Amino acid sequence: MIILCVTGTPQVEAVLLGEDGVLKGLRPGTIVIDCSTAVPASTEKVAALVIAQGGQFLDSPMTRTPKEAAEGRLNLLVGSDAALFERCKPILACFAENIVHTGPIGSGHRMKLLHNYVSLGTVTLLAEAAACAQRAGVDAHTFVEVLSKGGGWGAALDRLKPMQTAGDTSGLRFSMSNALKDLSYYHQMATDTQAERTVAEAIKNTLQTACHEGDPQALVPELVTLLAKRQTP
Repeated sequence: MIILCVTGTPQVEAVLLGEDGVLKGLRPGTIVIDCSTAVPASTEKVAALVIAQGGQFLDSPMTRTPKEAAEGRLNLLVGSDAALFERCKPILACFAENIVHTGPIGSGHRMKLLHNYVSLGTVTLLAEAAACAQRAGVDAHTFVEVLSKGGGWGAALDRLKPMQTAGDTSGLRFSMSNALKDLSYYHQMATDTQAERTVAEAIKNTLQTACHEGDPQALVPELVTLLAKRQTP
């Protein structure tokens, strides 16, 4: 069994398909589990090559934060044959708390992109609202308190709250470059399926501008500060 956890599609393809990649020495019966975030079309291509060489494949991307990772309590979204999923589940349970079989190969990565579009998209929306509040003179604590008692409450607000109330970015230890990568992958998936993507494009453009104007390795909560400094006619 080989478990991959790398940044994205280019890295997955390099590790598996590169000149000295895994496929060069893959033994028949080997199970490849990809826990990375990747473009589903690439996942299906890579899986077909692994299977053609006698291997088996699961896409098993992760959700949650570094805190849950350190505690062995990640969420996994697994795309694979049902019988293979059941066979591998005890191994996956060593580092995951919630394990969902999403369907055939590729469905795990599709669900991960949907999840991150909603979660990171909501954070981006809140960051823009928080920046507007800051420029409008609305107290940050009041902003958080009012949203938390109404329709703005949720995981995204909880993760931005430390930044708003104490300048602490640890609520979401996820870089803006990674957020842009995930939103770009989602946008590609939506384009490939001819799905509506107007909001997705706006979120992607916001993150793209943030990476261009600021530090791409800055954490997502820092988006509030960056947006608050910008002046848009």
